Amino acid sequence: MLSPKSWFKKQPKVAVLRLAGAIGISSPLNPGLSMALLADIIERAFEQKGVKAVALQINSPGGSPVQSSLIAGRIRALSEEKNIPVYAFCEDVAASGGYWLACAADEIYVDESSIIGSIGVVSSSFGFVEAIRKLGVERRVFTAGKNKVSMDAFLPLKEENVNRLKSLQLEIHESFISMVLKRRGEKVADAPEDLFTGEFWTGKRSVELGLVDGISDVRSKMREIFGDDVELELVEPKKGFFGRTKKLGVSLQAGSLLSQNSDNAAINLPSGIAEEMLTAVEVRSLWSRYGL
Repeated sequence: MLSPKSWFKKQPKVAVLRLAGAIGISSPLNPGLSMALLADIIERAFEQKGVKAVALQINSPGGSPVQSSLIAGRIRALSEEKNIPVYAFCEDVAASGGYWLACAADEIYVDESSIIGSIGVVSSSFGFVEAIRKLGVERRVFTAGKNKVSMDAFLPLKEENVNRLKSLQLEIHESFISMVLKRRGEKVADAPEDLFTGEFWTGKRSVELGLVDGISDVRSKMREIFGDDVELELVEPKKGFFGRTKKLGVSLQAGSLLSQNSDNAAINLPSGIAEEMLTAVEVRSLWSRYGL
């Protein structure tokens, strides 16, 4: 029989943050992961009354190194300020910026088949020089400052611009490496040379490399640490008056697919459609790098 004192005993609570999607790649319908969108729920996760830990559920192929750094930095700052441990649980993939987020945790856990790593920097774009030439289109760009326009998709590549881009990538890569070494320390001290080449591995292999701490899932590990009665509370964006998610909600611009003028009928796509399509291609490209 339970004693009266046990009636008032509080269950240990773990706040759960779900970080899923590309980082910093946004459009009207795909906000992505960014500091602006996540700041509120990160703060609320650490402010939960009686919270014993914060668990990150990560499923991300990466994206913006700046947003990755900002998000991870905010999580670490609050963890240290409030003395609350953070545990990361990687799902399908935590690669590149996704792994950067995982490194914000004190311990990282994965599934055996998770894709982990890709500690590197990549820039990708398209070149339309031949396409506009065949279409008879003339590109007109006016600038003040000789380096104001570089890596323009509609202009031929210049070696000096490519070299500058690679120099910037090397600096960002060094920052990424420094962060991993700072967070993982001796766990990656004996790792092979290709650890920081952009290579990626399965969850099982990443344990051996020291990139993560073990194979587990959020429910199992939190019950192991805090007991079977642990309460996992998902922290989500607040809802607006009409039930829409604040900040992450979508507002489509008014407009008609078909408009008439005095000369002919023209089909006008909403202004966000083209942007949405390009974003979808970019995000799909990120996931496909890891066979997903």
